[in-house]
Amino acid sequence: MAAFVDHPSILFIVLLLLFIGAVAFGAFILRRALPLPDDERDDFNVVQTSTLTLLALLIGFSLSMAVGRYDARKNLEENEANAIGTEYARADLADAALGAQMKTALVEYTRLRLAHFATRDPQEIAKNERATARLQVELWRMAVQVGKATPTPIAATLVTGMNDVLNSQDYSEAALINRIPVGTWSLMIAIALFGCVVQGYGAKGKLRRGLLITILPMIVALSLALIADIDSPRGGVIHVEPQNLGRLLQSLGT
Repeated sequence: MAAFVDHPSILFIVLLLLFIGAVAFGAFILRRALPLPDDERDDFNVVQTSTLTLLALLIGFSLSMAVGRYDARKNLEENEANAIGTEYARADLADAALGAQMKTALVEYTRLRLAHFATRDPQEIAKNERATARLQVELWRMAVQVGKATPTPIAATLVTGMNDVLNSQDYSEAALINRIPVGTWSLMIAIALFGCVVQGYGAKGKLRRGLLITILPMIVALSLALIADIDSPRGGVIHVEPQNLGRLLQSLGT
């Protein structure tokens, strides 16, 4: 399911066809097998309204979850850029040679983090993660070297800043894998299918024929595809643009 949600356009097409099939099943098969008496229509309307209301609530709740996670990824990208920029400035507290090495490494680290946000190729992502891990080890080695050479409160601020740089990367990565649970997706799709069957089963006259039976499937499929797009950091068209990391790289003169 997770890999399926990572492709919102495919998800939209599949769900649209699935929901249209559910409406058609309710309108042309279930209604013939179990005709709906007129004296039971009021009770049926209550069930239909309740089902569609529950579906709307689930979609709204899931959209709120997706938007919250998207905002968290944006904020953490900003925090990461701030942490790197602060540590770059604090590198002046080290001796000239080591400070220059640290600044060069931080510039390269910024490039790697910028590329990590921008790329979608799994092989490039894995390669970037390995390079980032190696550079993190080197950056921490430099910070430890400064702390051991001059164990003063000033040097401690440099070590603390480097710790913030490394931690901010962990927080960003955690936000990338924090997605809407698979159980929520399964529940939404199941209730949407049931709602489409009920919609087709209760349809009258011309509503059971033509394009009108595609209205509900289209709306629900579009809503779920939008949620999947917002919630997917690597798929679809809605992504966190690493604007802060890009501006940081420009401000560092590269």
